[in-house]
Amino acid sequence: MARVVIDQDECTGCESCVEICPEVFGFDEDAEVAYVIQEEGGPEEKIQEAIDSCPSEAISWE
Repeated sequence: MARVVIDQDECTGCESCVEICPEVFGFDEDAEVAYVIQEEGGPEEKIQEAIDSCPSEAISWE
């Protein structure tokens, strides 16, 4: 099963992934970067939408 990951060095903190799929992505206010709450088993369609909308291309399947 594929799992979703965020390269936090690439993340710009736009929070679009959190808006699209809050059950899978969270936001670290202190570090100003997104993180993955649920690596596996989330809604793949929404995760893919988040991947496609990420301006820094920081989100990917592993």
